[in-house]
Amino acid sequence: MLLEVNNLNIEFYDHDLPERVVNDLNMKLDEGEILGIVGESGSGKSMTAMAIAGLLKRHDMKTEGEILFEGEELLHAKRDTLRQYQGNEISIVFQEPMTSLNPVKRIGWQVEESLRIHRPDLDSSERYRRAIEALRDVELDQPELIYKKYPHELSGGMRQRVMIASAMICEPKLLIADEPTTALDVTIQLQIVKLLQRLNREKHTTILFISHDLSLVRRLCSRIIVMQNGIVVETGTTEDIFHNPVQEYTRMLINAIPKLEKPVI
Repeated sequence: MLLEVNNLNIEFYDHDLPERVVNDLNMKLDEGEILGIVGESGSGKSMTAMAIAGLLKRHDMKTEGEILFEGEELLHAKRDTLRQYQGNEISIVFQEPMTSLNPVKRIGWQVEESLRIHRPDLDSSERYRRAIEALRDVELDQPELIYKKYPHELSGGMRQRVMIASAMICEPKLLIADEPTTALDVTIQLQIVKLLQRLNREKHTTILFISHDLSLVRRLCSRIIVMQNGIVVETGTTEDIFHNPVQEYTRMLINAIPKLEKPVI
């Protein structure tokens, strides 16, 4: 078992009134698996991802439960312990790369960041070699040129590939993809999904895919967790969720998938 989340609760405090955004969540994730968490905005799926990645603020919220990564408890771990995992064993890709990338730093410098933190033994030439390899791995043409560019010089799809390269450069065991296709057009969305499938297949990277788009989740994930208002309302294999949904909320999400009324000529 790579990841196990037990009885996770997350509460915010707004004017001393608690607001629970994740309620008693339980989940397990095996090595090499691709698990999807779906739900509408505000369902708690991204907060769950942030908790697993160790990115929750601690001064204005309360967390309960445990998050076990290969048996190590991370939810209440010290910051020094979390930093050993972040970007090294656990990486995250967010939905809008333009806000995640530093606009005044070149792409290569940003792709190498995790190596500078977790592999201080590597010299600059080895970091460069690995960065070029990571950019090539995410199917970016002319990675040597991309390495020298700034984020604003790339398209949205290229920036998202750069974010995936940055997340994968230390070869993490778990990649959390938090709405990584939301800001992209349909064609690029499918390319990113295929890229994640290939990384899973070739590198055996375990993926937690967060999305409100059930059609993409269906293409990518073997199991699905459905969340509503911070609560897991349904879980099962992708086939079961789509063919035998139990909850009305799940049926509504499935029915919301756009359908072509007539064939495209």
